[in-house]
Amino acid sequence: MTKTERREEDERIRRDFPLLNPGEAYLDNAATTQKPQAVLDAVTEYYRKSNANPLRGLYALSVEATREYEDAREAVRSFINAKSTEEIIFTRNATESLNLIGYAWTEDHLSAGDEILITVMEHHSDMLPWQQAARRTGAVLRYLEPLEDGTITEEMFRKALTPRTRLVCMTQISNVLGCRNDVKTFASIAHEQGAVFVCDGAQSVPHIPVDVQDLDVDFLAFSGHKMLAPMGIGVLYGRKEILEKMQPFLFGGEMIEYVTREGATYAELPHKFEAGTVNAGGAVGLHAAIDYYNRIGFDRIMEREEYLTRYTMERMRENPYITILGSEDPKNHHGIITFKVEGVHPHDIAAILDSLHVDVRAGHHCAQPLLKFLGIPSTTRASFCFYNTEEEADRLIDALNSVRKEMGYAE
Repeated sequence: MTKTERREEDERIRRDFPLLNPGEAYLDNAATTQKPQAVLDAVTEYYRKSNANPLRGLYALSVEATREYEDAREAVRSFINAKSTEEIIFTRNATESLNLIGYAWTEDHLSAGDEILITVMEHHSDMLPWQQAARRTGAVLRYLEPLEDGTITEEMFRKALTPRTRLVCMTQISNVLGCRNDVKTFASIAHEQGAVFVCDGAQSVPHIPVDVQDLDVDFLAFSGHKMLAPMGIGVLYGRKEILEKMQPFLFGGEMIEYVTREGATYAELPHKFEAGTVNAGGAVGLHAAIDYYNRIGFDRIMEREEYLTRYTMERMRENPYITILGSEDPKNHHGIITFKVEGVHPHDIAAILDSLHVDVRAGHHCAQPLLKFLGIPSTTRASFCFYNTEEEADRLIDALNSVRKEMGYAE
């Protein structure tokens, strides 16, 4: 592909996203992505032509709604290469997926003195469920601290495991440092110890190919809204033999097979974990988002996001007042650049950039223990998606170069 052809493709992709416009540089993609017209159309078409309660009615409209809902499940299965659609559970988001494990698995598998191992760089959603599980069961929650750039070596991981480790929970890509953990190796080591491995894929599934069979993880959680899909739809992948032994997380309609006054028997997988009316429209939107990813391809997505990250980091390094957190290598940031500007609070940076129509995130990024470990109370984060442009990166840098002057510092 020539440079001209690449630019034309970038412009075509850009036009697929109605909310994006030349006047606004949206650089908060680690929080949520914008939605292409294909996703918006799919959701609208579902509610215009197929809306009914899936899984419950025998009439044609309900049967069609069920088909579209289950087609979405198959699309997810294929996207992450799970063995069966029985291993794909629809939730509201990665947070709910992780809480499902935190209640439904830990209740019968943890006891006093057992250990849960997580890293200090986890998002709060992959930390609080395990804190609560430890309180309920008497288990001990232990933290693995990485190197300053987020690196966890095999030696560090092995040393952190003990004969009492029953559960390991780890993000594949940090939402602050952007670094990628070697989940495949760590899951293998955890299994040698007899531990179950939970992977938070909220920042990885939208940006790199994720194959759950190759990774050999027991659970994987991710959110649709971070990968072009609507808010309110998420996924929990679980190994079938583990899910079959777990009790339901929520109780009510559709997750049952038979109910009496005294009790109930539960539906087969995956429906025993999907109580109540499901988010069929969200699932249809997620299916459309996956189709969009497949059309572009991860080779192009990763190339584009790595280029934007490298370009932005190189320009940031020209400013002596900017310090970038994490690896020196742009390849190990996966579109996430978290940084400090000497003498300026992150909230002031975000406010100044907002006045210049550059959208970034400021604060602790739902990772307060990590920032405390790094000795930094808060930071600013710019995060890219493949639809972002070099011009938007330039606008970010130009705005940052003026931040200290805006705050009254003499250069």
